[in-house]
Amino acid sequence: MFNPDTLATWIQKIIVKQNNENHPQNHTKLEEKAGEEQLKSYKIQVNNAQEHNSLWSSRERQCLFLLQQKRISRFSLLQIHALMIKLSLEANVNLLTKLITTVVSVLGIRYAGKLFDERSQRDDTFICNNMMKAYVGLGQFDESLILYRSLRRETGFVPDSFTFLNLAKSCSSGLGFWEGMEVHNHVVKCGFGSYLFVSTSLIDMYAKCMNMGCARRLFDEMSEKSEVSWTALISGYARCGDMDNVKDLFNRMPEKDTAAYNMMIDVFVKLGDVESARSMFDQMPERNVVSWTSMIDGYCNVGDVVSAKLLFDEIPEKNIYSWNTMIGGYFQNRESQEALQLFHRLQTETLLEPDNITIVSVLPAVADLGALDLGCWIHQYVRKKKLDKYANVCTALVDMYAKCGEITKARTVFDSMSNKGIVSWNALINGLAVNGRAKEALEAFSEMKQKGFKPNDVTMIGVLSACNHGGLVEEGLRWFREMQKLKLTPKIEHYGCMVDLFGRARCLEEAEKLIECMPYEINEIILSTFLSACLDAKDVARAERILNKTPTWKAWNDDNFVLLGNVYALERRWEDVKQIKGLMRRKGTKKEVGCSSIEVDSRVWEFIAGDTTHPHWCLIRSILRKLHMNMESKVLELRS
Repeated sequence: MFNPDTLATWIQKIIVKQNNENHPQNHTKLEEKAGEEQLKSYKIQVNNAQEHNSLWSSRERQCLFLLQQKRISRFSLLQIHALMIKLSLEANVNLLTKLITTVVSVLGIRYAGKLFDERSQRDDTFICNNMMKAYVGLGQFDESLILYRSLRRETGFVPDSFTFLNLAKSCSSGLGFWEGMEVHNHVVKCGFGSYLFVSTSLIDMYAKCMNMGCARRLFDEMSEKSEVSWTALISGYARCGDMDNVKDLFNRMPEKDTAAYNMMIDVFVKLGDVESARSMFDQMPERNVVSWTSMIDGYCNVGDVVSAKLLFDEIPEKNIYSWNTMIGGYFQNRESQEALQLFHRLQTETLLEPDNITIVSVLPAVADLGALDLGCWIHQYVRKKKLDKYANVCTALVDMYAKCGEITKARTVFDSMSNKGIVSWNALINGLAVNGRAKEALEAFSEMKQKGFKPNDVTMIGVLSACNHGGLVEEGLRWFREMQKLKLTPKIEHYGCMVDLFGRARCLEEAEKLIECMPYEINEIILSTFLSACLDAKDVARAERILNKTPTWKAWNDDNFVLLGNVYALERRWEDVKQIKGLMRRKGTKKEVGCSSIEVDSRVWEFIAGDTTHPHWCLIRSILRKLHMNMESKVLELRS
C-alpha cells in the first residue's frame, strides 16, 4: 500500500529547505511554522489521494519512489521523465510537482519551467505555489512575481495563504518595497489579511525593506500576534539601528522564546556589545546551538578567543556551524596554529563532515602557516565531496596555493572554475602579484575587465601590488590615477601601496609628496614603509621631515621605534638613539619576535628565538651544533 507519509516527507523538505549557506540553521520561525501548517494541508491532499487509491497506480508509486532518492543523476531523471510521458502519468499533480522540484535541483530551473508550462492542470494551486517557491529558493525573486501575475491574468489560478508567503519572501529578499505593497493589496482583496502567518510575513517583508512605519502599522492592527510577529518587528528595528524600540518591544513581549533571545544576542554581537549579549545569554531559560554559536562569534569578533573557547567547550551538542565559527575565530585573531589543531579535532573526535564553510574557514590558516601538505589534502577532500561547486571554496584554494608559492596550482584551480566572480579574480591577481609575476597579474586584470567584471578596491590593491613587486613605477602611477575614472576613491591602503612602490624604486621625493597630499592621517604601515625606504637610502633628513608631520602617536608601533633608532644610528646620533631606547622602555615596547615554521607529516611546527618548548628540542639543538661545526670547518677549508 502507498504510504501518504512518504509524499509528505519530500513536501516537508521542500518547505523547510533554506538557501543561507553561512548558517542554514538560522531560518526564521515564521518559515518553520508556516511549513508545518502547509505540511498539514498537503498531508490532507495525500490522504485524499489514498482514499481514491485508483489514482495511484503501481507505475506512479514506482516513479515517486525513484524521485525520492537522495542522489539522482541527470540521466536517471530524464529516464523517469520519459517513462512518465510514455505512461501519461503527468496528470497526477502531486507526482508532476515532485518531478518539477527534483528537476530544479538536478537539471535546472529552465527545464523545470518548461515542464510547468506544459502541465495539464493549469489552475492547480499546489503545483503553482511550488513553482513560485522554486524561483524564490534560487534567488530569482522577480521571476516568482512575474509567474504570479501571469497566472492571475491568463488562468483561473486562485491563490491561497501559502502563495502570499512565497511572494512576501520574494519581495523581502529582493528588497522590492513597491512590489510588496502590491502583494499586500492582493492579500487584503483575497481575504487573507487576518491570517496570522500571512500578516507576519508582510511585517517581515516591510522590515527588510527598511519601512518600519508600514511594518509597525500592520503589527498594531493585528488582532492576534505570535512570538514570530514580535520577533519580525524587533529584527526590523534592529536592522535600522533603532535600539530604543528594540529594547522596548523585547521587554513588552508577552512570551519570549529561544528565537527571540537569539535575535537579541545577534543584535548585540553585531554592535560589538558582548557584555549585553552575554547578559541576554545568561537570562535564557533554554539555549540551543544558535545561542552558543552567536556568543562564540561575538567573543571572537572582539578578540576574546579565550572566552570563546570556554563557551565552545561547554556546548552540550556541537554541530558543524559551532566548529566553523570557532575555527574561523581563531584565524580571525591570528591564531592559525590553533585553528588547524581544532580542524584536526573535528576530523578525529567527531562524526561531523567538514562543509564548504569549514573549508573556507580553515584554508586561510593553512595559507598563513604555509602548510602546503595539509592544503593539498584539503583540496583532495574538496574534490571527493564535490565541494568545488562552491565559488568561495575554489577562491580560498586559489588564495591558499598562491600564498604557499604554488602559483601554477592556483592558476589551475582558477581556470577550472565555472562560476568565477570578482572575488575569484581578485584572489588570482593578488596571488600572481605576491609571487612576483607582475606581467601575468596585469594580464589577468585586463582579461577580467574584458569579461565585464568591474574592478573594486581589492582589485586595485592587487594591481598596485603587482606593479610594486615588478618595479613598474610608471604603470603603478597610471593605474593609481585611473582609479578616479573607474569611479573608485583611493583609500589609505592604495596610498600605502604607492608609497611602498616609490620607496622600493628610491623615488623618495615622490613618496614624500604623496604622503603630504593624501587625505588621510599617516598610519603605522605607511610610516614604517617610508622609514624603511629612508633607511635603505640613508636619507635621515627626509625621515625627520615626515616624523615632524606625523600628528599623533597612533602611527607608532613597536617596529617603527626600532626603525627610527636605526635611522638615527646611520648618522651616529647616539643621543637620539638613546632617547628612542629610553622611550621604548618607558612604553614597554618590544620588537615583535620573528617566527619560523616548518611542516612535517602534515603538522606545522613553529620556532621563535630562544624557544625551547619543542618536545625534541635537545635533539634539534644537537643537530644544529653539528651543522654549525660543519659549516665552520667548510669556511676554514675555503680560506686555506
